[in-house]
Amino acid sequence: MKTLSILVLLSLAVICLTSGKTYVSQHADDELAQDGPFVEKEEASEVVRQKRAAPELSLTQLESLKEVCETNLACDEMMDAQGIIAAYTAYYGPIPY
Repeated sequence: MKTLSILVLLSLAVICLTSGKTYVSQHADDELAQDGPFVEKEEASEVVRQKRAAPELSLTQLESLKEVCETNLACDEMMDAQGIIAAYTAYYGPIPY
């Protein structure tokens, strides 16, 4: 009797795991069908975040970053290996301009 009940439970578990859609995905599909292709502006801005491109630094700005980074030996060595921008941001945080 125990073996039969274990087999029934295992078969139900297999059926549940191998079914095509879960409850969560069905619920999400229903919401998408109700809303259609239009969403609120706030919701869209949360979903699609635009990345801002890093501005090109002038030679003067790069030179000032180098001067700051040269005072720290570890930053100076990293600057030689990975570049001034990577070294400065690793040791001093985001570039101020």
